[in-house]
Amino acid sequence: MRFALALIGFICIYSGCLNAQLKSPKLIQFSGVVMDRDSLQPLPYVAVMVKGSQRGTRSDYYGFFNLVVQPGDRIEFSSLTHKTQTYQIPDTVSQLYYYAIQVLEQDTVKLDAVTVFPWPSKDDFRQAFLNLDLNSSEVQFASQNLSRKELTYRERLSAAQSGENYLYQLQNQYTRIYSAGQQPVNNLLNPVKWAEFIDYWRKKQKSSK
Repeated sequence: MRFALALIGFICIYSGCLNAQLKSPKLIQFSGVVMDRDSLQPLPYVAVMVKGSQRGTRSDYYGFFNLVVQPGDRIEFSSLTHKTQTYQIPDTVSQLYYYAIQVLEQDTVKLDAVTVFPWPSKDDFRQAFLNLDLNSSEVQFASQNLSRKELTYRERLSAAQSGENYLYQLQNQYTRIYSAGQQPVNNLLNPVKWAEFIDYWRKKQKSSK
């Protein structure tokens, strides 16, 4: 009697699990590559979304994507530089893995031609033309721009170049590494540096004479 009750309980539990499995939706691993239609190059960072849901992903740098979907889902591929395309998973898919190659067409936007003028209006152009100094030659303009006063003024306003900033940061990093775990080097107390400075100063005095 106990065996029969246990058998009936086992059959009920098994049938309940089987019904739950049949009612649960089938999940498919959808993978593929997004490519450009003209160049056939992979498209990175394309949004791959399941329409009507919040599930989605993005293609990686090589255009590859991987997403869990269900049979019959509509997958939307959208990018800023290409037209949006939709792909539907077939209802008859029986395997757990599904692969596809999705191509997108470039979305070209044509703008009207724009003419850029150096003056906002004709009155401004007339005033600038009347104020034009035609007496000075190009040589005089070049001499004014290359004068010591003008170069000194521009030098004070100009910032350090990228190469100078790089060398400055590299020198600071070298100093930190060289003096790591000890007191920073003070060249004012270094006799070798003083000897180099005195030698350099003597050579400069001789060259000036």
